[in-house]
Amino acid sequence: MQAQDYATIAVAVCTIVGAFATAIRWLVKHYLNELKPNGGSSLKDSVKRLEDRIDDLYKLIAEK
Repeated sequence: MQAQDYATIAVAVCTIVGAFATAIRWLVKHYLNELKPNGGSSLKDSVKRLEDRIDDLYKLIAEK
């Protein structure tokens, strides 16, 4: 193998690693965005609504 072949392999490996890192970064950013409240449609908002309903049920049970 010549130097050009090694350079080609190195560039290909760097490209693949860079694409993988970029994909992981996008996924992490996307999933972390779901954990922030945004006014109703995020996972955080859904959990908050469920917690509020459970608190209301506990209050109703405690009153009886």
